Amino acid sequence: MKKEIFKTITTILFSEFQFIKTFTLRAFAKSRHRKAMTLIEILLAVAIIGTLVAVGIPVYSNAINKARINQAISKIAVMGQKIDDFLVDSGRIPDSLSEIGESNPVDPWGNPYIYTAILGKVKQDIEEKLRKDRFLVPLNSDYDLFSMGKDGSWKAPLTAGDSWDDIVRANNGAYVGVAYKY
Repeated sequence: MKKEIFKTITTILFSEFQFIKTFTLRAFAKSRHRKAMTLIEILLAVAIIGTLVAVGIPVYSNAINKARINQAISKIAVMGQKIDDFLVDSGRIPDSLSEIGESNPVDPWGNPYIYTAILGKVKQDIEEKLRKDRFLVPLNSDYDLFSMGKDGSWKAPLTAGDSWDDIVRANNGAYVGVAYKY
């Protein structure tokens, strides 16, 4: 009886071993002959990469633009503080940015910052240089300081299309930011 049980168990184990051996050899044989990717697999990989690039590039560009805007806002705020310090020390607004140690500063887009002293100047001499809000009222009464933004162009009223991306100082320094949000 023990011999029969042993023989049955041996037969079952041997048949299982043969099945595993056969299955493994078949899988190995299939993988050995397949050395390249199919056209569908290549197209699927290209489609996935294309989708990632199509989504990634605008997100990256937007992040870079936001960083440049924040950099310009910070620079205008720092220069504004230097101008205010100059006013306190000397009792007048500087005629140019070089008087506060900022000779020819450029914004993150490579354009020069625009500075116009208003306080103590004849209004007719500087009228065309003054930035204006949607009611055509000047943004500042002491000085204008702004970046032309990404497009590198500006018009006096903020409602003009060329002015929407400008980084402006308004309300005598109470607001520094993108023109279209003012």
